[in-house]
Amino acid sequence: MPQDGPQAGPRRAAPWCRLLGAFLAAALLSACDGPQSVLVPAGEDASQIDRLFRVMLVGAIVLWLGMNGLFYFITRRYTGAISRRRAEAVILGGGVALPVVVITALLVWGLSIMPDQRAPGDGLRVRIVGEQFWWRVEYWPEGAEAPVVSANELRLPVGQRSEILLDSADVIHAFWIPALGGKMDMIPGRTNRMTLAPTEAGTFRGACTEFCGLSHALMALNAVTLEEPDFDAWLAAEAGPARAAEGPGRDLFFREGCGACHALRGTPAQGAVGPDLTHLGSRTSLASGILPMTAEALAGWIRDPQAAKPGAEMPAYDHLTEDELATLAAWLEGLE
Repeated sequence: MPQDGPQAGPRRAAPWCRLLGAFLAAALLSACDGPQSVLVPAGEDASQIDRLFRVMLVGAIVLWLGMNGLFYFITRRYTGAISRRRAEAVILGGGVALPVVVITALLVWGLSIMPDQRAPGDGLRVRIVGEQFWWRVEYWPEGAEAPVVSANELRLPVGQRSEILLDSADVIHAFWIPALGGKMDMIPGRTNRMTLAPTEAGTFRGACTEFCGLSHALMALNAVTLEEPDFDAWLAAEAGPARAAEGPGRDLFFREGCGACHALRGTPAQGAVGPDLTHLGSRTSLASGILPMTAEALAGWIRDPQAAKPGAEMPAYDHLTEDELATLAAWLEGLE
């Protein structure tokens, strides 16, 4: 009887353990989808990384089951003495030969897919410069003599491999769009190169993954992948001048000196300190991926950028009245 009590406890607890395990698995798997998920690839490079992860995950599970199965067999099923010869065979086979074979095979296979991560581009070249805390983006189509300048958003054609040149203007940043490919550092004074080949159209989220200051966690960007005809039409429109309508909004923009930091192609505003605003209203987000592109969000950002992004270099324009902020924000939203 004294032995029955302790044995009954684990049997009663087992269903609860299984239920808890199922709940945790469901909770974890529910977070595997979304525009920033590494487990839902939308590019050739991300698919290769996903395949490598799954192979290694299966291997880890097999290893875990094998080790625990061996432990269970030795402690519960095989309780007799083990000869020296058998013990040495287990150590040499399971502790030396098996790891060498498995790890060598994984290494060879992993190295074999690395060149695909640096395959040559098909023509489009994009230069991305990380700054605190936003992204400067320049598109260099094949044969172009000057770039098409944008900011805080990346657009790429589906079915093509585009070359991405990465640099930094201040501190070390890191560029990563999990659904499209791997991560790469952005180092001041050095240009790193990667290529991305989207396989489906959509909007995916990227982020800076190297701590770069107060608003590191707020330095994101949307990557929009388009079918080739749609991308070509977008790039042609993006290369055009700003449609900056005359009126009080434009007057406020130039009166407050915004053109000293921001550029609006086709106007006297040629600033290069902050993001290019030529087609600001056509972007999917504001303030490098943290705010919606709406007049209300624009007004709040202009009034107090530090409230949304601590450490941002843009000064606050809290001296403007609510009507002036609304007018300026509505004008900026119309820059498409």
